[in-house]
Amino acid sequence: MIITIGRQYGSGGREIGRRLAEKLGIPFYDKELIELAAKESGMAQEVFEQVDEKAGSSLLYALSTGSMAGGHFAPLNNLTFNDRLFLLQNQIIRDIAEKGPAVIVGRCANYILRERGGVVNVFVHAGLQERIARAVSEYGHPEKDAAGIVQKIDKSRANYYDHYTGEKWGVAKQYHLTLDSGVGLDNCVELIERYAEMSRKPVGER
Repeated sequence: MIITIGRQYGSGGREIGRRLAEKLGIPFYDKELIELAAKESGMAQEVFEQVDEKAGSSLLYALSTGSMAGGHFAPLNNLTFNDRLFLLQNQIIRDIAEKGPAVIVGRCANYILRERGGVVNVFVHAGLQERIARAVSEYGHPEKDAAGIVQKIDKSRANYYDHYTGEKWGVAKQYHLTLDSGVGLDNCVELIERYAEMSRKPVGER
């Protein structure tokens, strides 16, 4: 079972994913995807951290002119750093899914694995004030700036998802399960676990 988690900024989606992976005893991938992409490309991790989950500009043109071949992404020299990172993470996510169970946060993983069976796609959201409060208390943003930061990062994530998938970020039809983390992070973990277990059973046993 692969579980992907999309999330609004400040919703606690990353922490939910981490707790879920720990409870299930399976690998967890978030920022780890950047580290793997850096190792794969030989580029500095800090460079990719600056463009993570931000839309590039040249990817569709590069794909249309043959920069992808044989199921793997060929020379990336003409691409933006954003597009290089997306293509590398795309392949890494597919490789992770081949190896076995995992929880993967963000990076369009639900879309990348859309044709694969045994995947549960989750989107975590929360009320704006709850997300602002978490941005201040847990992420350390100044209270006066928190609302703007939350909205800016959400916009960046939406642009990233829309750009690379042609779909709309956060729209319910893209996911099997959408959760308001206001019910509690541990409750969200339990709900996802129960849904994942249920989805593995034959229809007549659910």
